[in-house]
Amino acid sequence: MKLYYQTHSPFARKVLVFIHESGLADRIEVIDHETSPLVRNRDVFSENPLGKVPVLIRPGLSALFDSDVICAYLDTLHNRKKLIPLEGEARWEALRLQALAQGLAETGIALRWETARRPAHLRYEPLQEGYAQKLQESYRWLEGELDDGAGLHVGHIALATALSWIRFRDLPAPQPESRVAHWLSRFEERPSMQLTPLSGETVDR
Repeated sequence: MKLYYQTHSPFARKVLVFIHESGLADRIEVIDHETSPLVRNRDVFSENPLGKVPVLIRPGLSALFDSDVICAYLDTLHNRKKLIPLEGEARWEALRLQALAQGLAETGIALRWETARRPAHLRYEPLQEGYAQKLQESYRWLEGELDDGAGLHVGHIALATALSWIRFRDLPAPQPESRVAHWLSRFEERPSMQLTPLSGETVDR
C-alpha cells in the first residue's frame, strides 16, 4: 500500500501515527505530496476528487481518503489491540474525541486562513474571533472530559496530532500549565510522534 502524505498536514500525520501505533509501518510506502486549495496536484486529484491528503492507495482496490476512513480500514489489518474500540461506551468515547480533534484541526486551518494566509485586506476579524473562541471552548471541554487514563485509542491520536499542529502553526493553544498541555507533552514522547515530526510550509503557487 501507499500513503499520499504531507509533512505539515495534521490529518495526514494522524494516519501515519496510527500506522506506527498499529505496527503497519513496514507495509505502507509513504509518498509526500504538496497540496493546497490554490494549486492542483494531479496525482492526488486522480485518487481523491477533493484533492486532499491523506489518501491510501490499495493494490487492486479503490483508494481510500479521509483520515477517519483510512484509520478505520487500517484497524482491520493488524493483530494488536484495536485502536478503535469495537463496542460499548469505549467506542463512542473514542469516536467522540476523534470528532472533537478533527474539528479542532479544521477550525485551526480556518483561523490560519483568516490570520496568515488570506491577503490582509480580505481577512474578517469577527470570523477570526469566532474561530478562536471555538478553540478555547474546546480546550475548556477537554480539561474536564479528557480521560488520560484510558488505553490508547484513535481519539488520542487525533487529538495529539491536531494540538501539535496548532502549536506548530503558532495558533492559540492550551495554556502551558493546563492538564491538556501536560497530556500532550507526554504523548509527544511516544515513538510514533517522534518518528513523524511536522515540517514545511504550504506551497500555494
